[in-house]
Order: sequence, then structure tokens, then C-alpha cells
Amino acid sequence: MAPQTDPAHSDAPARTDDAGFSGTRAAKVVGITYRQLDYWARTDLIRPSLNDAAGSGSRRRYSYNDLLELKAIKKLLDAGIKLEQVRKVFEYLREHVSTDIAAAHIVIDGGSVNLYDDGQLIDVLQRGQGVLNVLSMGGVKSELEDDLRPVEPTLDGTDAEIRKIG
Repeated sequence: MAPQTDPAHSDAPARTDDAGFSGTRAAKVVGITYRQLDYWARTDLIRPSLNDAAGSGSRRRYSYNDLLELKAIKKLLDAGIKLEQVRKVFEYLREHVSTDIAAAHIVIDGGSVNLYDDGQLIDVLQRGQGVLNVLSMGGVKSELEDDLRPVEPTLDGTDAEIRKIG
């Protein structure tokens, strides 16, 4: 059996079946500082799922899914969402998204963060309040085309609408 190399000190792309990512490597991959990563772990924004720090000398180990969450957190912060709001977003996602978090669709509009789920936009900062429906323009086009079909020319050359009863 070949010895495993530490992904934190390797230039090769890390595989998801490796023993995870060290804090140093996770921060580098995601594009944040180690200090940010440490703060987020200590304040329970995201804790490493493979191995959490447990006293002096212990090492955190992050999974691939942890890195996905870290990257999403960074993207939200880069979009201007405040850290406290990011915390609320991830609390909501962890409570309400039963599938892989990578499958979630987040819509950012100014300072609001919405989750697109089952044809609806849910304001996650309002804890699911203020649900908006998504208007599909393709659906509007189809409906308009259906509405235009019943119009047939009359004998005098003008259009007369055939009214649907129902």
C-alpha cells in the first residue's frame, strides 16, 4: 500500500476520497485566510465534519462538502451579504434543504437572499416569510399564444373572438 500524502502539502488536485483537507489547505482552496476559517469554526458558522479541533495540537479536517459550504459562504460575503446574514442563510439551509447543499439555488438581490425551491423564491433571511412566486416568461409566452388562437376572421374581414365557455 502506497503512503498517502497530506493534501495540504501536495500540488496534485485533492480527491474527495482522501482523508480530507487540513485547515490550511481548505482556506487556500476556498480563497480565504486561515484566520477567517478559524473564526468561522470557533463561532459555529461551519465546523469541520471530519475532525474538529479538540485542544492544543489537534488538527481540523474538512470534507469536500465542507469546502462547498465554505466556498458558498465566501461567495455570499463577496456579494455584499453581511456575515450575520450569512449565518442565518446557512441555518435555514441546514434546516430546510434535505438534498445536497450544492443542489440549492440561491438568488441574491441586493441585501436579500432567496432560496429557489419548487418554483418559489423563499426569503431565507425572513425565515421563510415573504414567499414570492417565480414568473416563467416561457409560460407567459405560451399562455399568450393560447389566448391568441381563438381569434378567427369573420365574413366581413374583421376579427371576432370565439369565447371559451367554462
